[in-house]
Amino acid sequence: MALPAPSASPRYTGEDLERLSAQGYRYELIKGELRPMSPAGGPHGFSGASLAGHLLSYINEHDLGLGSLAETGYLIGRNPDTVLAPDFGFISWERVPDPLPSGWVPVVPDLVVETRSPGDTRREVAEKVRRWLEAGVRVVLDQDPETRTLHVHRQDGEPEALGIGDVLTLDDVLPGFTAPVERLFPRSRPR
Repeated sequence: MALPAPSASPRYTGEDLERLSAQGYRYELIKGELRPMSPAGGPHGFSGASLAGHLLSYINEHDLGLGSLAETGYLIGRNPDTVLAPDFGFISWERVPDPLPSGWVPVVPDLVVETRSPGDTRREVAEKVRRWLEAGVRVVLDQDPETRTLHVHRQDGEPEALGIGDVLTLDDVLPGFTAPVERLFPRSRPR
């Protein structure tokens, strides 16, 4: 099946993206422009799942809201439309739409996780983080499986780089959440 060629003109809408997704195409939509999304490799998937599992477990245990996995589209801008799909997203109960939408989630998440893929450039990662923060996300976690580091971006400050010996705290979005960074990455296979 041939993919439609992404084009800056005409501008696509969230509804257009929904039709393309129903046909099996994988895109994000940035200010009306389609951006292809490729399947991720093993390190990306295993690292993202490890971090998402810890976050979702805490969110559910403390009944803080809803977490979403990759492929969940958030409609974070209109005219032109922007629909992004983080590797993990969290919305606090106070902001969860009622009823839940059947299409794109029309709420900016409180927290998102973006796990780097080997082909991601620094510029691409910085743009993605900037887009989320400008939309109103309170905390963006940029996870790098290759270096086993976690960069924490908040609305009000400089990014914080955390390594394996550090501890992640997210009191501002998940009250009481702390975890050693080492536990947020997949462990090596036992010998």
